[in-house]
Amino acid sequence: MADYTDEENLDIPTNPISDNPSDVTTLSKDSENIAKNQETENMEVHHHTHASHGKKTWKDYFWEFLMLFLAVFCGFLAEYQLEQTIEKHREKELIESLIEDLKRDTASLSENQGKLKVQKLLMDSLIFYLTAPDLKERGAEVYYYGRRPHRFTFFRYTDRTIQQLKNAGNFRLIKKTIVADSILKYYSVIDEVSNLQNLSYARVDEYIRISRQLFNPLVFETMVSDQTDNKITKPAGNPPLMIYERNPILDVISIIHNLKSSNRALQQQYTKLKKEAEDLINFLKSKYHLD
Repeated sequence: MADYTDEENLDIPTNPISDNPSDVTTLSKDSENIAKNQETENMEVHHHTHASHGKKTWKDYFWEFLMLFLAVFCGFLAEYQLEQTIEKHREKELIESLIEDLKRDTASLSENQGKLKVQKLLMDSLIFYLTAPDLKERGAEVYYYGRRPHRFTFFRYTDRTIQQLKNAGNFRLIKKTIVADSILKYYSVIDEVSNLQNLSYARVDEYIRISRQLFNPLVFETMVSDQTDNKITKPAGNPPLMIYERNPILDVISIIHNLKSSNRALQQQYTKLKKEAEDLINFLKSKYHLD
């Protein structure tokens, strides 16, 4: 019995393969079908994973537009804010520069007011000596004071900042209307002063022309003692006038009288302009919180 069992076991194959070829073909076809099914399933899975990328709705377009609009708008606001900050800084710089110009103007006006007072005294002295009974004995004094009336020195305002405001289009940076109006008011007074100074220039030219009939230019030439400072000194001796006739002397006195009138008017205008400058300085400091 034991031997039979062993022989029977030896006849059983460990890896039985069907001898029927149709079985092999069927198995191969089944394998191919399984592979195709898996490929189809994979394609279906791939298709489903991209199902969300289909046609966009109006809501999708709306949100994309909104996000783009917000990005552009925020960029515009940032640029606008930066531009406003720069312009405010530039406005303050211009105001500070203008204040410095006004300070120079007040100093110049004070200096010129003092010169006008001296000029008036010199012209008064010339009239005194031209009408003196001993005119022929006062040659040195007459020539000295006769050389002085046309040495007028006039006020020249500092135009550094106002030219920037006008010519470079920077007046638009002055946002406060009341400030712009105050600045323009000050420079309108300067225009009045300039017109009066131009009249004075014309009268000085007239004095030079008329006085030539009285004064010898060669004597004037000896009175310039130092070419560096152009200082005028009295001539030596008692130099005579070209003529002593009454009418030419009165012509010179007449134009001196006109120069004195210009002198008084300039004094008044300088006083007015100086006050305008001081008031404008204080006003600008208060509006822009400057020390």
